[in-house]
This record gives sequence, C-alpha cells and structure tokens, in this order.
Amino acid sequence: MEPHVFPKDRYARIPYRRCGNSGLKLPAVSLGFWQSLGEPGHEDVCRACCYEAFDHGVTHFDLANNYGPPPGNSELVVGKILCDMPRDELIVSTKAGYTMWPGPYGDWGSKKYLVASLDQSLRRLGLDYVDIFYHHRPDPDTPLEETLGTLDLIVRQGKALYAGVSNYNGQQFQAAVETIRAHDWTPLVIHQARYHMLARGVESDLMPHTRAAGTGIIAFCPLAQGILTDRYLDGLPPDSRQGRRGQAGRDWHQKLQADGTWEKVRKLNALAAGRGLTLAQMTLLWLLRHENVVSVLIGVSGVEQLRENISAVQAPPLTANELAEIETILGG
Repeated sequence: MEPHVFPKDRYARIPYRRCGNSGLKLPAVSLGFWQSLGEPGHEDVCRACCYEAFDHGVTHFDLANNYGPPPGNSELVVGKILCDMPRDELIVSTKAGYTMWPGPYGDWGSKKYLVASLDQSLRRLGLDYVDIFYHHRPDPDTPLEETLGTLDLIVRQGKALYAGVSNYNGQQFQAAVETIRAHDWTPLVIHQARYHMLARGVESDLMPHTRAAGTGIIAFCPLAQGILTDRYLDGLPPDSRQGRRGQAGRDWHQKLQADGTWEKVRKLNALAAGRGLTLAQMTLLWLLRHENVVSVLIGVSGVEQLRENISAVQAPPLTANELAEIETILGG
C-alpha cells in the first residue's frame, strides 16, 4: 500500500485557538476516540478517520486509558496509526480517573494510579510522552494535593507536556487552581467539560473560573451523543447506537419525546436548514461562539460524519438574531 500523503495546505483548512494563557493551540474541532473508532473491527475506519482529520488540519487526538471497548483498545489502535503520522505535528491527549483495573490502585486519583496508568497508556500508544494528561474526574477521597502534585510530577518527568482536568465543577476547579498556585505547580491549561445546548451548567458554574485562571475549555459530547443531530427525528433507527439497545433505547427515545426534547430539536434543525447547515454543524458553531471554548471534541463512526463536522468551522459565525432564536427555542 502506498503511504498516505497529507496535503501541504492542511493548516489553512481549520482555525486554531490558543488554550488559555498557554502557548498551546488546538484546532477548533478535535477528534475523540471514546466510542466507535476504538472498538475491535473498526481499525481501518479509525485509520481512515485519523488521516482525513489530519488532512483537514485536525491535529488533536483525544483518548483515555479506559476508551475502547475493551478498556485500553482505543490507545492500542491509535498507537499503531501514529507510527505512520508526523508525531511532532500532533497533540495527543489521554486521561486517568475512571476504573481501569481491579483493586484499590486502578481507579480515581491516587499518585499510584495516575503514574501507573500513564505508563500503561504510553506503552499502548507507543509514545515517549503525551501532549496533554488529564485527571479524568474528581476523587472525593484522595487529597487534592496528591492528585495535582502527581500531574506536576508527570510534567516534570517529561511524560506529558501539559496538564488538565475533566468533569470538575466550578468549585472543584477553583480549589484545584488555588492548590496549584500555593505550591507553584504546573498550571492547568485545559478543562474538558461536558457541554452542549441541552447541558449548559458550564456557562455559569465553570466558565467564570476558567476565564479567571487562564484555562481553556474543550467541550465533550457537543452533540449530546446524537440528540443534537437529525438522526432521531423520525423515530429510533434500528441501526443506531440507541436502537441496538432494544427496549432500553425505545424507553430513552420516548422519555425525550415526553419532555419535549425532540420538539426543540426539530425547531433547531429547521433553523439550521434555513442557514444551509446541518443541525450538527450549527450546534458546533454555537459552542464555538465562546472565546473560552478552545475546541469541540467530536466522536464519529465514519469519514462522512467527520467531514460534516469539520466543515462547520468554515461557515460564518452565528448572527445575534440566530443566537437569540436558539435561546428562544431552548427556553421553550
């Protein structure tokens, strides 16, 4: 097979945003490997998506120790692909904080767990270092000093270049910032938060703290796992992720129907279509209206879906009238 040739103009195809007060810049759209691409049997699709993303200037690949399934498989699959890509042009991130192996040292935020997990991740990825290492979720039992001191240790050892956290609420994030400043440890350059049109707590709870700290936000689940697309507007497709769950998927769809979610999605879809966009594209543009949102983290199952999402950033920003109409729909 002939080696893939990446276009020379790839960096002109997508905007980059500075991550808080750091020197790190991320593409407006980043590629995640939480579901679909990291599953066994999807290796060729995963490679095609990695190449397509990089062809369009998407330099950031986001993983975690437990992504798969099975846990760790995403890092194994992506690691084989990275061997054939220009490592120094890529931002590779991984995380630890959820259950990875049995026993007291395979979960949460202890020094033992974080150091061991990253060493395992580096072996699976075939890398000497990752660009960003995250603590994946707050640990209610481990002292914050231990968790954040470990992130500092990992950066000083050269196993990661930048440190971040994920799933911390505003109060937890502020406590982390104050702890880091008190010890003069490696700052948090990025916070990975669940944020989309139907989950907006980040705006009031987290953003004031990240702005003050000079920390960027990358939004995960920006499409609410497919809700904020046209995928489910005509019912529950049997070949969809929710459709394959049988009765559980039908219950999920009916609950969203009962609480008025699908009516809101239909109105949003009509607004997007009137602008010549898909709902997914308009949703990503809506998230990127915030300067503090450095990137939106998408998960895809194929190249066409990837292209649709990446092309969103080529559209003009949403107008004040469009933003107001979105607010009216979401508030209805």
